[in-house]
Amino acid sequence: MGKYIVKRVILAIFTIFIISLITFFAMNAIPGGPFNSEKAKSPAVMKELEARYGLDQPLIVQYKNYMAGVLHGDFGVSLKTDRPISDIIGESFPISAKLGLLAALTAIVFGVVLGSIAALMRNRWPDRVIVFFVTLITSMPSFVIATLLLYFFCIKLGVVQAFSSGSNMILLPVLSLSLSPMAYITRLTKTSMLDALGQDYIRTAKAKGLSNRSIIVKHALKNALIPVVTYIGVDFGGMLSGAILTETVFNWPGIGYEVYRAISMRDWPIVMGGVTLIVVVVMVINLLVDISYAFLDPRIRLGGPSDKA
Repeated sequence: MGKYIVKRVILAIFTIFIISLITFFAMNAIPGGPFNSEKAKSPAVMKELEARYGLDQPLIVQYKNYMAGVLHGDFGVSLKTDRPISDIIGESFPISAKLGLLAALTAIVFGVVLGSIAALMRNRWPDRVIVFFVTLITSMPSFVIATLLLYFFCIKLGVVQAFSSGSNMILLPVLSLSLSPMAYITRLTKTSMLDALGQDYIRTAKAKGLSNRSIIVKHALKNALIPVVTYIGVDFGGMLSGAILTETVFNWPGIGYEVYRAISMRDWPIVMGGVTLIVVVVMVINLLVDISYAFLDPRIRLGGPSDKA
């Protein structure tokens, strides 16, 4: 287990380096600059600003200086507001974390429950209704879901005030961010449950006279959750990146909204800091998911001979 964790940490560091490299050069390849959108400045002023932030140096030197600062805990400052990136992230990330955790919890709970119901009531009307809504949700992009939620709940029904700062406004971003993962988890849980219910150990449990509740919860569902846990770890990155669009649509002041604004203003230090943070969170989540396999299924041993097969 220890060797496996060390390997994953080394791989995570390499991945963070590669993604930061791609992000840095991609941002600098976008036409325009951080000071082009402001009032016209004289060439002397532009030259002074570029020298102040090190933008007059070659890109490879800029990247080397940035990574040297990151290794010392310095993510630089915003090219627009001159605020430290660590302060911006410190304010916005907890807001995004709250949104992401609530969305993930909503997707997991409802996805597992609906998938289990669909599996246990296969080919009956609850199964058909669930499959219909799952297919409908998975066929719609996230920005369409966000727009429809805004239209119905804010404009038509007037239940929630659009772009308000009240606590009830978090309901729509959570729904928008959780519906697509919930639909996929529902479908995955149904498939896994049907496969688990057909295994020999389930028939053995029934022959021993165990109750249906015990068979479903302690045996079938526990093993059916392994593919679901795998998907949660993989999709959490998609959920965080999807939060950029969701937070922008709902004007939610999280890290995704800050990254979107920074991209539009060519404020690359904020983009680099936000992307790096998202990658680190995804790597940690995936590592925790891998470790959880051993608890869900005792047959799995991380880093053992079975992993090399």
